Amino acid sequence: MTDTAPSPVLFKTLQLVNEQRNAYGLRYNDFNRYRKHCANRTHRLRSTLKMTHGKGREFKRLPPLNPDIVHDGHLQLLLLESERAWSYAQELYSASLQPVNQGKAGTLRHSATGRFRRAVHWTTQLLSHCQTLYTSGRLSAENLIQGTIYTLTVNGQFLRYRDEFEDALSQLSVARSLLDHLIACASTSRDQALAILFADEIAPEIRHCAHELGREKAYDIEGIVSEIAPLRKQGLVDGYDDLVQQLGKETKSGAHGESRKQLREINWEGQPVPVRNPELVDVLLKVQEEETKLSMRDQPLPGESLADKKKRTKKENKSKKGVAAYDAILLVLSDAESVTQKLAEAQQLSGSASISSAQGGRDIHFVHAYITYQLLSRRIERDLLLVSAILANQPGSRPGTVRSTKVPTSKALKPEQVDGRLYPAVVRVLDTILQSLNQMRALSIVDDSPDLAAAVEARVSFTRARRCLYLARCYTPTRKYAEALTLIQHANIHIRETISTLSLASRDPISDTSPCFFPLNNTDMRELETGLIADGLQFKRDWFTYNGGALDEGANKTYKKPVFFNIALNYAELDMDRLLERAGKAVPAAQPAFIPEPKVIPIAQPPVVEKKAPARARVEEVRPATPEPQAPVRSGLSSLLGGWWGRS
Repeated sequence: MTDTAPSPVLFKTLQLVNEQRNAYGLRYNDFNRYRKHCANRTHRLRSTLKMTHGKGREFKRLPPLNPDIVHDGHLQLLLLESERAWSYAQELYSASLQPVNQGKAGTLRHSATGRFRRAVHWTTQLLSHCQTLYTSGRLSAENLIQGTIYTLTVNGQFLRYRDEFEDALSQLSVARSLLDHLIACASTSRDQALAILFADEIAPEIRHCAHELGREKAYDIEGIVSEIAPLRKQGLVDGYDDLVQQLGKETKSGAHGESRKQLREINWEGQPVPVRNPELVDVLLKVQEEETKLSMRDQPLPGESLADKKKRTKKENKSKKGVAAYDAILLVLSDAESVTQKLAEAQQLSGSASISSAQGGRDIHFVHAYITYQLLSRRIERDLLLVSAILANQPGSRPGTVRSTKVPTSKALKPEQVDGRLYPAVVRVLDTILQSLNQMRALSIVDDSPDLAAAVEARVSFTRARRCLYLARCYTPTRKYAEALTLIQHANIHIRETISTLSLASRDPISDTSPCFFPLNNTDMRELETGLIADGLQFKRDWFTYNGGALDEGANKTYKKPVFFNIALNYAELDMDRLLERAGKAVPAAQPAFIPEPKVIPIAQPPVVEKKAPARARVEEVRPATPEPQAPVRSGLSSLLGGWWGRS
C-alpha cells in the first residue's frame, strides 16, 4: 500500500477576514457582535476537527499539530482565534474612551493589551504553519503573502497601541509594500480590489505613526513606504524577494486555474471611477455582462444584411421583447446601487474616510452617485422605448420610429378611432420618466457639471411638453376643449424653455455619450412644436362645431328657451318669470335689506264683489294674489326727516 501525498491547501487569509468582518457586524464597528461570532465559529471548528479539550472539568491538553495533517480548517481556526482576541481588544479600548468608564479606564486598557498579545500569539502560529506548508509545496506564494500581511498588520497595530511608533511604522510599511505587489499581480479584479481595500485600511495607521515621529510629509504614504520598506523587508519577512518573484510566476502561468475576470475601466468625464471593494466588483462584473448582451442586439446576426438588421431592430422596438431586454440590466444595476448605498452608509457611520476622499479624490459616495446615474439612464431609456411601443399601433403613426415625437394627423385624433386607454397610459409612463429625470438632476455628479445639468433640465422641459400634449388628448373625448387648449399653451411654454436651456449650454453631454439614452435634437423639437400647432387648431375647430366655442351653456341662463319662442316673442311679450313660478321652478329671490317703509296715505278702494268659482271635477292651482302697487321709496334725509320739510 502506497502512501498518498498530502493535498494542497488553498487558504486566502485576507479574503476570509474581509468576508467575516463585513458579514458579522464589523462593517458598522460592532466589535461585540463580531467577537461572539468568532467564539461560536471556533467552537464549531474545534468540534469538527476533534480538537476539544475534553468533557467535564478535566482539561486535556492537545497534542502538537503535525504539519502533514494540517489543512485549511486548522488555519481557519487559528485565524478566528486571532480575530476573536483582536476584536475583544478593540472593544475594551473603545470602552475605556467612554466618559462613563473614566474611573476604570486604566483597567480596561490593561485588559485590551492582554487581548492584543493573544491576537499576536495566534497570528504568529498561523504564519508559522503557512511557512511550513509553503516550504513543503502545499501552499502558494500568494496565500503565504496574504498570511504575512495579516500578521504584520496585527503586529503593527499592537505596537502603535503601545506607542512604539517606529517599529509599528516598519511593520505597516512592509505590509503595505506586499499589498502593492498583490495589486500589481492580481489575477482578477476582485483580488485587486481586496488588496486595495486592506491598503486603504493600513494607510491611516502609517500616517498616524509618521505624524507621531515628527515627519514633515506624514501625508505622503507612498513616499514613506518606498523609503522604509526596502530597509526593513528582509528583516521582517524571510525570503521577501523570492516570494515576490514566485508570485509573479504564479500569475503568469495561472497556477490557480481561475478565469481572469477583469473589470473594464470605468471613466467619468475623462477620469477613472475607483472601485475599491470586492463586493462592488462582483456586481459591476454582472452589469458589464448585461451591457454586453444588450449591445449585441444592435449587432447584425451571422449572415444578416444591414437592411434586415434595421428591420429586425424596428420590429423588436415595437414589441414587448425590446422592452423586456432592459429588465436584466436594471436588476443588476439595482443590486449595484444597493451595495454602494450600504458601503456609503457604513463609511459615514463608522466615521472613516478612504485615501481618495482624504486627498480630495473620488470616494464611495461618488461611486454611488455614478451607479445611480447609470440606473436612472437605463430606466429612462426603457421607458422611452415603452412609449414608442405603445404608440406604434395608433392610427397615423410613422412606422419605424423608436422615440419619435411626430404628431399624428387630425384624423387619428378622433376619439372614436383611438382607444381610450392609450393616451392615459402614455401620460403615466411620461410621469415615470419625469420622476427619473428629476432624481438624476438632484445627483451630485450632475450638479457639479453645468453642461450636464442643463442637458437634464432641457429633457425635463421636453418631457413635460410631451406630457401636456398627450394629457390634452385625454380631455378631448369628454368635450373639455378649454382644458385641452390650456395644456397646449403650457406645452408651447415648455418647448421654449427647452430651446433656451440648450442654447445656453456649450455642449450636450447626453447626446455625446454612446449609447445615448435620451436623444434630443432640433428636429424633435420642431416636430413636437408643429404637432402642438396642429392639435391646437383641431381642438378649436372641434370646440366650435360642438357648441360654438361657449365655455358653459348654462352659465349665464337659468332656463333653456324653447324653439317656439324664437318666433312668438317677436310679436308678443312673455313674462318668463311668471311661467316658471307656475311650473314650480321659480328661484327664490334674495331677501332685500331692511328699508323703512314710507308713510303712505290710504286711498279709497271700490268695493270688491266676491265671485264664487264654479265647482269643477278637479282642483285648480291656487294662484297668489297680485301685489298692490306701492309708492316709490324715498332715500336720503328727505325720507328720514320728511315730517319737517313740507309734509302735512
